[in-house]
Amino acid sequence: MSTPLRLVIFDVDGTLVDSQSDILAGFAQAFAHVGRPLPEPAQIMSIVGLSLDIAIARLVPDISEADCAAMVEAYKDAYVALRESAPTQHSSPFYPGVKDVLTHLQAIPEMLLGVATGKSKRGLDKLIEGHGLTGMFVTQQVSDFHPSKPHPSMIFQAMADAGVEPAQTVMVGDTSYDMDMAAAAGVTGVGVSWGYHPQQALTAAQHIIHQFDELPTVLTQIWSV
Repeated sequence: MSTPLRLVIFDVDGTLVDSQSDILAGFAQAFAHVGRPLPEPAQIMSIVGLSLDIAIARLVPDISEADCAAMVEAYKDAYVALRESAPTQHSSPFYPGVKDVLTHLQAIPEMLLGVATGKSKRGLDKLIEGHGLTGMFVTQQVSDFHPSKPHPSMIFQAMADAGVEPAQTVMVGDTSYDMDMAAAAGVTGVGVSWGYHPQQALTAAQHIIHQFDELPTVLTQIWSV
């Protein structure tokens, strides 16, 4: 009997790459664009993972729809400019072990890899290109086409793209939004302890890893049950 296809979906910021410097710089330009004071870095990082419009509304509850839209575009433009001005490996470096583990998992015939991120398609494309990950992910779900996390839409579409069921799907992420999204989609959530939400916030996670190279062992455990 052949082994069924299996899908591992990854969040990006705070899970695969440490993009804090880019995120803070992008928000600094977005807030300056509409003349708003910049929140504290910890407050900004707490909303990473949400779609930009939802994140901005969380940071500035009284913002107008027009200013929110302007901030979204200013952030996206700033991100692209940052990508063009500095190597991706410097401003959004991989966390230790990420590239090796992704390469290892991709080499397993039945293993499919995907992404579900609050980034825009333009931002994700730049990051994937900059890190040499083109062709790594069979499904790439971005904020342009889905409700914000923790709505399960991204995972549902990723599973449809890959042709797998929830039992064959795992979501890996660093925020409560990722783990709540996994729970809402009925898939296993694997939280990482090094990201932008504290480990104690990952209450919906079924597993927690502290180093990326722990992931293959955890996946084996999940699918051996």
